[in-house]
Amino acid sequence: MKTHPIFRLNFVIRPYLGKIGLASLNLLILTGLSLYVPRVLRNVIDEGLANSDSDFLARSALLLLGLGLLTAALSGIQRYVVEWIAAHIGYDLRNKIYDHIQHLSFSFHDHSQTGQLISRCIEDVRAVQNFFGGSVVELAQLIFLTVGAVWVMLAANVPLTLIGMLPIFPMVWMTFEFGKRITAMFFKVDNVLGDLSARLQENVSGVQVIRAFAREQYEMERFDETNRAYYDARVQVIGTWAKVMPSTDFLVTLCTILILWFGGQLALQGEISVGELVAFNAYVLMLAAPAQQLTHLVNAAGEASAGAKRVLEVLDTAPEIESPAGAVELPVLQGAVEFREVGLKYLDEKKDSLSGINLRVQPNQLIALMGATGSGKTSLVNLIPRFYDVSSGVVLVDGVDVRQAELTSLRRQIGIVLQTSLLFSDTVRANIAYGRPDATEEEIFAAARAAQAHDFITGFAEGYNTLVGERGVTLSGGQRQRIAIARALLLNPRILILDDSTSSVDTQTEALIQQALDTLMEGRTTFVIAHRLSTVRRADLIVVMDKGRIVETGTHADLLALGGLYKQIHDLQLAQ
Repeated sequence: MKTHPIFRLNFVIRPYLGKIGLASLNLLILTGLSLYVPRVLRNVIDEGLANSDSDFLARSALLLLGLGLLTAALSGIQRYVVEWIAAHIGYDLRNKIYDHIQHLSFSFHDHSQTGQLISRCIEDVRAVQNFFGGSVVELAQLIFLTVGAVWVMLAANVPLTLIGMLPIFPMVWMTFEFGKRITAMFFKVDNVLGDLSARLQENVSGVQVIRAFAREQYEMERFDETNRAYYDARVQVIGTWAKVMPSTDFLVTLCTILILWFGGQLALQGEISVGELVAFNAYVLMLAAPAQQLTHLVNAAGEASAGAKRVLEVLDTAPEIESPAGAVELPVLQGAVEFREVGLKYLDEKKDSLSGINLRVQPNQLIALMGATGSGKTSLVNLIPRFYDVSSGVVLVDGVDVRQAELTSLRRQIGIVLQTSLLFSDTVRANIAYGRPDATEEEIFAAARAAQAHDFITGFAEGYNTLVGERGVTLSGGQRQRIAIARALLLNPRILILDDSTSSVDTQTEALIQQALDTLMEGRTTFVIAHRLSTVRRADLIVVMDKGRIVETGTHADLLALGGLYKQIHDLQLAQ
């Protein structure tokens, strides 16, 4: 039997069991006070009013006032403690999801929509948090009140209790039938909300492209389509809920009618007092109200269950790439890299992206990778920091299989400048020091100078404290690229990977960066992916790739003499 998604989230509840116990005790006291009030009302009618005892009425009024004040105080404490627990559960669960997402493999992110992940981390967690912050309290209160009220009513009059509770049974049955349908409905609502979030995120990120191609109306129609699907899913839930609520309202009214009719007959016959009838009706209403709230509870539980299911879909996804048991903690690397019969096949591809790769790189060598788009250059270098695992063969760093290395000790010694330079919405200083937040100001400045970024940074009004926009959109492509290069250089990596890192700069800036890189590449193994011959001709080894295979290796002079693919690229660029 499968465990309900809500119950599987018990790991976020366990740290707060003590406070949950305190809230339960407090709720038990509140329930006892609620059950005591009808007894006071019965005595007021049967003794105070019947005997015209004004002193008794005054004492009863003061008692009710005291009970009311005590109930208000305890209710305030109850609400604070419960909301505190719920807020912490939401806080912990969001952190748990975020941390888990951080450790999921690149292949997971390749197939996941950002908007869906955002929706699960925010909206679905909110549904779970609201359930624990309100609905669970209502459920506990319903149980306590039901047990207490039924016990008191049975002690007073068994037949009248059974008559008064008759409408409760169909109400409970209707509520549970409603619960069977509502979870699936809310799961659909949450999925469509995730699609809506993904559509919004994509459109906001691509606003420049949308406006450049004058596709605002088209994107509005696409958003409206997804928004309509979300609207329809919500209306379906509301429609189902609206059919149940009037029925429960009628059944609650029927409870009162039955008590007043049959209880009134007993009161006229003198079998029970008027005060007992009023108290009995109060208990029935006390019992009926939570039963009526059961519909709201089931509604909230359905939403929370759907949210928990979507959250668990993420948490149940095991990281494909992580440090193995007994992982090798890498010392300072020498920088030797070797590929032995390496093959790579992505999940969504029919053909291998890499096959039969054999390459040995000595420490401190400069390796240039060339080839047409899609030839496998980026796939090859992504295997070194183990962003993906090989499908066959092995990748070795200083003789250690990267799959056996402790990931942090591996990746901290590899500096990467990606083809698309992503900067965070923070200061220039923070972006450069991202890999080394403890770096001194002098080290940050030195890395920026080496990347030919210092001059334009100091030209900003706030200098290194200048805030860059989301993804660095307030900077030019060349500026973003140079800051990304400075970020990698500050890490002082033993292995440096430059994935077409000068593609976004002009020829003059490229020359300046190359001058700096010539010095900075000394003493480290560097892989450069580039299309310009000026970038690769000085490499110790040029690797030419085609269709996932290495077709040529050698120096610039060797490959020109070979007269193969490299010479074709060389002659084409010279002709251009």
